[in-house]
Amino acid sequence: MRRVSASVASPRETKTRTARRLDPTPPPAPAPPRHTPTATPTWPCSSNMSGWRGRRSCGMGQLMLGRQMRNLAETLLRDIIRGSPDVKWESIKGLENAKRLLKEAVVMPIKYPKYFTGLLSPWKGILLFGPPGTGKTMLAKAVATECETTFFNISASSIVSKWRGDSEKLVKVLFELARHHAPSTIFLDEIDAIISQRGEARSEHEASRRLKTELLIQMDGLTKTDELVFVLAATNLPWELDAAMLRRLEKRILVPLPEIEARHAMFEELLPSIPGTMEIPYDVLVEKTEGYSGSDIRLVCKEAAMQPLRRLMAVLEGRQEEVPEDELPEVGPITREDIELALRNTRPSAHLHVHRYKKFNEDYGSHVLS
Repeated sequence: MRRVSASVASPRETKTRTARRLDPTPPPAPAPPRHTPTATPTWPCSSNMSGWRGRRSCGMGQLMLGRQMRNLAETLLRDIIRGSPDVKWESIKGLENAKRLLKEAVVMPIKYPKYFTGLLSPWKGILLFGPPGTGKTMLAKAVATECETTFFNISASSIVSKWRGDSEKLVKVLFELARHHAPSTIFLDEIDAIISQRGEARSEHEASRRLKTELLIQMDGLTKTDELVFVLAATNLPWELDAAMLRRLEKRILVPLPEIEARHAMFEELLPSIPGTMEIPYDVLVEKTEGYSGSDIRLVCKEAAMQPLRRLMAVLEGRQEEVPEDELPEVGPITREDIELALRNTRPSAHLHVHRYKKFNEDYGSHVLS
């Protein structure tokens, strides 16, 4: 017969059991089994999405997008011309055809909005093309001075970004700002650097194609809105522009080399005749500057005016003592020899592609008949 030994509890265990029987607090619940937590699925932001997690992700996305657009808008707002460039229509010699069309596109619709509705809605885009130095940028400054519109002076550096997708966003924000500040004018200087002819997919970078496409879409949207937003573009290479951009620039105006009357007015303004001195031979200057641009004529006048100053500098530098400022002699008058020397030293810089501008004007130019 097997002997069973009874286990005797120690005094400490007996005391613990007695305290448990007297304690009314229920025993704690057993700990849940250990498990690996599963990842919470993330959902795209949508309007019919429910749950705090979806609303939070959607709100954060909109906040980040709004902050990014605000930063892009602040970048473009720096290109708004705040002050007046102080260039009036009268200060531009010649170019009557271009000035007339610019007044029709910008000044008259603001001054007489009653007449420019329906089929007579104002032009949304004008291209100024021609040789360099003929006054295209001066015409844009005259628009900013005379028309009293919000003037965006945009170049390639304003809307081209190294970050992927930012160039298209900059173009979109630019046109949204122009609509917000309407009536406004967007001046795209050297537009051939922004939207040249689109090539094949292998010969052109994807970012460049996206930028050009967004610009074309935004310009196409101007014709479907009533806001007075006007695009003024300038280029020296019009034959390199994309055909779709030429269609959106409804008026294409040739800014030619100055004619005889314009050259004569330029010389009279830059080299005015002084009583008691030699009369300036304006007819000789006009005859010998055929093919010169406006900037070339200015250089001729500056070179002629520098000759008396050079003679005076040679005299002052030959003296041993320094002459006080209030005792400095006056600069002498311009002589005929100075003018002939200035003509020999200054050559025309914009006559090489005149025939190409004329051919482009015959094919695509806009001609206004009085």
